[in-house]
Amino acid sequence: MVVNLENVSLRREGKWILQDVHWQIENGENWVLFGLNGSGKTAILNLLNAYYFPTKGKIEVMGMEFGKTYLGEKLRKQLGFVSSSLKEKFYPSDNSFEVVLSGAFASIGLYETPTDQMRKKAITLLEDLGCLEYANRNYETLSQGEKQRVLISRALMSDPALLILDEPTNGLDFIAREQLLESIDRIAKSPSAPTMIYVTHHVEEILPVFNKTLLLKEGQVFAKGNTNAMISSEQLTSFLGLPVDVIWENKRPLLSKRLPIER
Repeated sequence: MVVNLENVSLRREGKWILQDVHWQIENGENWVLFGLNGSGKTAILNLLNAYYFPTKGKIEVMGMEFGKTYLGEKLRKQLGFVSSSLKEKFYPSDNSFEVVLSGAFASIGLYETPTDQMRKKAITLLEDLGCLEYANRNYETLSQGEKQRVLISRALMSDPALLILDEPTNGLDFIAREQLLESIDRIAKSPSAPTMIYVTHHVEEILPVFNKTLLLKEGQVFAKGNTNAMISSEQLTSFLGLPVDVIWENKRPLLSKRLPIER
């Protein structure tokens, strides 16, 4: 089991952010974590990354139980994480190649000398993600889509068992979004693919490879299960509290508010 959350609750500044969260992710599964702004998605990610520890409950990530195992670098190297908060932490003077190489050491910035094998792997990842052409450009000069590709390459440098993509298409236009989603789809279908969690509040981004979904609402698990059942008109109408229709086209969902019946 890659992720095991049992009766997990989190209290911050006198407020319960998460309550009684149960979530198990088996090796090879790909999940969507779906919720509106303020639902607690970021809190769960902070827990999985060991930035927070639960107020109550048990957390295991890749067999490491929080509070009973020294996590540190061991967890960081087995867990690939891509988020907008991470995107702003890199040094402006680092180029794309250096940012990717830093993933081998789970560090922000490159402080150790990478091996030739690491350099070859970084080049291969940059090529696979379609960003080799700007490997020598400073990270700060890249577009949002280019930065995301570089960060995904960085996350894959240590061959993580778990890859978390936190709203990776945020700020991208349609073309850049679809190009990035194609790259994510290829990663998920590769023979050495990690288990993946895709965090979003946009259903149209959900790819067929993400066949499991957890619906998070107000810090609690509203429902979880097969994506086709979770991302349905009936389920999302109940989840969102307003009438909506979900239409599946090209194996991806589209969401719209249901119009009132004219009399």
